[in-house]
Amino acid sequence: MAGTYDSEQQRMIDRIRCIAFREARDAGATFINRQWIAEKVHRTTRFVTEWWEKSYDQCFADYSNSGPKLKLSQASRDTILNASGKQRKSCSVVAKEIAEKHGEYVVPRTINNYRHREGLKPFHVIPKSLKTETHISDRLWLCDWLKDWTKEDFLHLAPSDEFYVWTVRRPNYQNDRIWARSIEDIEQDERYREMVNHQTCIGVFIMFTCKRLLWVIKDKGESWTGEYFRDVILTQNVFPFLKK
Repeated sequence: MAGTYDSEQQRMIDRIRCIAFREARDAGATFINRQWIAEKVHRTTRFVTEWWEKSYDQCFADYSNSGPKLKLSQASRDTILNASGKQRKSCSVVAKEIAEKHGEYVVPRTINNYRHREGLKPFHVIPKSLKTETHISDRLWLCDWLKDWTKEDFLHLAPSDEFYVWTVRRPNYQNDRIWARSIEDIEQDERYREMVNHQTCIGVFIMFTCKRLLWVIKDKGESWTGEYFRDVILTQNVFPFLKK
């Protein structure tokens, strides 16, 4: 009998063998019968009976018409393809759009299957790299400037930086998903997520030496301008900190 690792390829081979053995019997090999063939191909006599009188062309399975039928109209398919390469066009969003425009009610899974069938793949929005030629050049200059410093020199170093804590939640990566055949099909403006204008945030300035730490939180309602940085951060905080 057929083993556990039976496959369509093996079944196709055994069908051909059944037909070939039957032709050999018809040519004069009278000892060949269905039971004998079943033992040779490790199949049941029912399998042999089903296939040994058929032609070789019928041994090959045809899957061209198999599987569920596509339940999307041409208008719905166009809507799905038009949503490719754009943000916030998830399967759920497109399903609602199809229902509103064409009155067709399909589940997101149907849209997901159609996208895969059309060769579309999901891409996530990626941030622009900060490692430009200018950034690299500045870092190399700093390394070259510090290469001859001693341990005593670093005791007088006071690194500082400012950063922002955004009050809005982190980006929704499901909304950032873009469906496209390749990354080249995504417009340059769509590929990178932009910051929201006038987004509320908490500004923090930090400075430290080998002995002490300074941190300043931007006053509520103030803008992080050059004037604010000079008058408040430097004059009122940094200079007194360095004099101590």
